[in-house]
Amino acid sequence: MINPIVKTITLSDGRTITLETGKLAKQADGSVVLRMNNTMLLATVCAAKEANPGVDFMPLSVEYKEKFSSFGRFPGGFMKREGRASDYEILTSRLVDRALRPLFPDDYHAEVFVNVTLYSSDGEDVPDALAGLAASAALAVSDIPFNGPISEVRVGRVNGEFVVNPTFNQLENADMDIMVAATLDNIMMVEGEMKEVSEADLLNAIKFAHEAIKPHCQAQIELMEAVGTTVKREYSHETNDEELRADVKAKLYDKVYSIATAGKDKHERSDAFSLIKEEYKATFTEEELEEKGALIDKYYHDVEKEAMRRAILDEGKRLDGRKTTEIRPIWSEISCLSGPHGSAIFTRGETQALATVTLGTKLDEKIVDDVLNNDKERFLLHYNFPPFSTGEARPQRGVGRREVGHGNLAHRALKPMIPENYPYVIRIVSDILESNGSSSMATVCAGTLSLMDAGVQIKRPVSGIAMGLISENKGTNYAVLSDILGDEDHLGDMDFKVTGTTQGITATQMDIKVDGLSYEILENALAQAKEGRAFILGKILDTMSEPREDLKPHAPRIEVMIIPKDFIGAVIGPGGKIIQGMQEETGTTITIEEIDGIGRIEIAANSKDSIEAAKAKIKGITAVPEIGEIYEGKVRSVMPYGAFVEFLPGKDGLLHISEIDWKRLDSVEDAGIKEGDMIQVKLIDIDPKTGKFKLSRKVLLPRPAQPEKKSE
Repeated sequence: MINPIVKTITLSDGRTITLETGKLAKQADGSVVLRMNNTMLLATVCAAKEANPGVDFMPLSVEYKEKFSSFGRFPGGFMKREGRASDYEILTSRLVDRALRPLFPDDYHAEVFVNVTLYSSDGEDVPDALAGLAASAALAVSDIPFNGPISEVRVGRVNGEFVVNPTFNQLENADMDIMVAATLDNIMMVEGEMKEVSEADLLNAIKFAHEAIKPHCQAQIELMEAVGTTVKREYSHETNDEELRADVKAKLYDKVYSIATAGKDKHERSDAFSLIKEEYKATFTEEELEEKGALIDKYYHDVEKEAMRRAILDEGKRLDGRKTTEIRPIWSEISCLSGPHGSAIFTRGETQALATVTLGTKLDEKIVDDVLNNDKERFLLHYNFPPFSTGEARPQRGVGRREVGHGNLAHRALKPMIPENYPYVIRIVSDILESNGSSSMATVCAGTLSLMDAGVQIKRPVSGIAMGLISENKGTNYAVLSDILGDEDHLGDMDFKVTGTTQGITATQMDIKVDGLSYEILENALAQAKEGRAFILGKILDTMSEPREDLKPHAPRIEVMIIPKDFIGAVIGPGGKIIQGMQEETGTTITIEEIDGIGRIEIAANSKDSIEAAKAKIKGITAVPEIGEIYEGKVRSVMPYGAFVEFLPGKDGLLHISEIDWKRLDSVEDAGIKEGDMIQVKLIDIDPKTGKFKLSRKVLLPRPAQPEKKSE
């Protein structure tokens, strides 16, 4: 007998979300079906009973997948089967992971697998906003230790009003699109894009989201109580040696603290820290290290974390000697590469990004074939993080989730600044050459410079900064850090990235690693980030104050023509014959499509003359023949009774033998006209029934004088 337990959440606009457990996937440790209108997600969670030997971290794996059948579609490709995760699925998985991961107990190290699958959709409600709620609910009804529940909601601002979990249609008109994750009491994660909004607007959107999340969390608590999983499984994944812990701190803390306040650079500091630990380990025998080596590493990490945090909170000293609001030295340059259409290097401290811009035609668009999104992308940004950027000796194995996530953040930051209806497809590639601190924010800055170097007339330059936080006592004592180092990110309580222009914020990403983050701290962090962004933007403008007036000489030239949609077929021709012929004759690339009831043509070439030649041909095709007009035509064929002349592209008219010359001709050849000749003709008539064109050449020639009549 199946007796599912169901809880219902009612949104402010009347829509409902139901959480159901006890019916599907009952052998998983936790399983919940989430429904909202015609959208249905199944979330399952399974955890190993014991941790693997030697694991001292949280091995969490989150997978979000969308079934093509959920929207009544076949997968593309030869196999007709769902394959590797799309970028959208990876980004959704990361959103869920970042919200859940901080809430597992610090000493819980068993493998946990969370799977969220979209099984049904009508294409109206956006499922990624529901994945976090479904995953948390599955954890709630399991016996897996978890300090939740959490939920995620999307907030869009449509016509000046905040909307929770807006539909796809509403998002098209939104000037703010952020995802927020939170518990009943605390914000855990924020990510999104905006069209130059203020810090106050972003803060209000976060508060609005948190209020919407609280009923979600309460429903999960009630679901957990109904299932009876308020008591979680017992576990013991750590064996500690308190005497050793105390010894490590007593003997190493002062040494570590002195390095933490010495203001050394990354590698010098890392070597100094390593030497302290290795010298301590040298006091143990090999047999003792086999038993205690991992614990020494763990306790030393705790000492390093405490020393770094105390140096900042007590003395205001950061690892590299900076003040809390100080930005590392910045230098940048443009046109560092001759091959790309635009290039720039941006270096901030020990973080360096090399960005290139390639301009292309419509044929270079990225085709997006996700389950609920069939579209084309004209602005691309790809981010690469090779191991050598941090001095690591390991191979580079393709693009990971980190690269997808960081690239997406930079893409969101720059996208609002691309001009509307820009004729070029743009691809930015950011290669991180050095990294110690936010490389995604360096990508935004390098991307801005490379776009301006390429001559892309961006609306305004964009800069970005990563903020950190060191806090204690539930946030009553804290320090907000500008332009954080990698170690400050790893050992700190917040990673808050903000990008924007002089007019406002364009994108943000925030991960919280501590309970009790107040809105006061968030407000101060946003204000400090604004000052930092302005400083970095000033450095960018010192290098290049505005986009180039024109493209680089080797960049493709593209011009756009608008024609009535009725002429699209005529430009293309039967089987593409006309458009292919024009491309071959003029050396151009021509693309055409119907948009909003008009024909939009893009003509690309490296030569202005080639573009003008193609435009002239298209204008000829789209021109309406007018009686009395004179045309330069090409003789297509010669017949005994006359010649057929193409006086406009795709339009032939009959030049009858009687209309070639004033004198009588026995054959067309007598006038010296042959196939392929270019001659001037005048359109003298259009048959109203057949639409055939009648041409004349003789009317353009001087008429012979008539002989005078003799008087009688």
